[in-house]
Amino acid sequence: MSNSSYALQAMPDPEASWEAEIGGVSLIFGAGTLVRLGEELARLGIRRPLVVTDPGILDAGLVERAMGLLSDRMELAIFSDVSENPDSDVVAKGAEVASKHRADGLLAIGGGSSLDCAKGINFIVSNGGRIEDYWGDGKAEKPMLPSIGIPTTAGTGSEAQRFALISHAETHRKMACGDRKARFKTVILDPDLLETVPRNVAAVTGIDAVSHAVESYVTRRRTPISQLFAGQAWSLLNGSLETYLERPSSRTARAGMLLGSHLAGAAIEASMLGAAHSSANPLTAQYDVIHGQAVGLMLPHVVRFNGINVNDLYADLVRGAGLNGSEAPGATRLSTRLTELMTSAGLPTRLSEFNIPESALGDLAALANQEWTAKFNPRRVVEQDFVKLYEAAF
Repeated sequence: MSNSSYALQAMPDPEASWEAEIGGVSLIFGAGTLVRLGEELARLGIRRPLVVTDPGILDAGLVERAMGLLSDRMELAIFSDVSENPDSDVVAKGAEVASKHRADGLLAIGGGSSLDCAKGINFIVSNGGRIEDYWGDGKAEKPMLPSIGIPTTAGTGSEAQRFALISHAETHRKMACGDRKARFKTVILDPDLLETVPRNVAAVTGIDAVSHAVESYVTRRRTPISQLFAGQAWSLLNGSLETYLERPSSRTARAGMLLGSHLAGAAIEASMLGAAHSSANPLTAQYDVIHGQAVGLMLPHVVRFNGINVNDLYADLVRGAGLNGSEAPGATRLSTRLTELMTSAGLPTRLSEFNIPESALGDLAALANQEWTAKFNPRRVVEQDFVKLYEAAF
């Protein structure tokens, strides 16, 4: 066993609520904690928030539910044009709405797309220019508006991160725009908001969260802290995902998924990601494969590829999640379990199930090799390695 192994912790008490101040961020967790929204807006001095969400969340009534908790004196505007994988044009449109409203804060309600879009809007409203100007880290020179993040899916963990992932409207490349000032000042994790998530959405976002936990545990930038977050996230997600998909009424499963997703997002902050995300992004950009499907499909093959370097770390995850009983190497056992989770989620496990010609794998590999997360992979990966990964997944 490696020195970084962690102890499996119990599932969170579904009836318990708690809060913590972590790095200047107020984290509020527990069923029904959405009621704290008005109090947090007042604490941050936000009176004219721009609510950033997507049409599905709006139609589901979650925004109306949140607005019902606010004072009549609150003057708000709603920007609901957020699409999956928001691009630079959407962010610019949202920033224009925020400026016209004279927003003094942002409230993001939704999945990772809404949370990322809100952070992207904040860059432009607070510092001017275009979102492309903030591609990288720490490029916002002026203070940013206070913001609150309320995730309604267990997926990206964006609420725990300073980065906004925004697609370039023309090239479709993912731009990671980060700054510590872009972090949400308050994060409300209310497991009750996950109960009505459509199963197909819960599946792809849940697998995305799993991929964050597994990749961030082994990257070149891993630290004891990032591994603590990632290891606990993996244990929670592995133990909750199948139950959550079968019985979304299970508050225990919802709590495990939401906390696991958040911890995985926190792990990314410290350690970044690896080759599974590098190989997934071109599939989304070029063939519109949903991100969670793409990264979940590639991850088992990347785990096997990385096993030569970090098999002991993968064995930690196997043991930490209680997946003993096999003499197979850690990478092999973990890869098998990841494929099992994909199958349980009802997601494709082969690239050939999508409208992707085999002749395109070389071009995809060239694009994957340009992705920034590739450099954090625990095993050095070059373009030809990506070709082999795609071939294995085909």
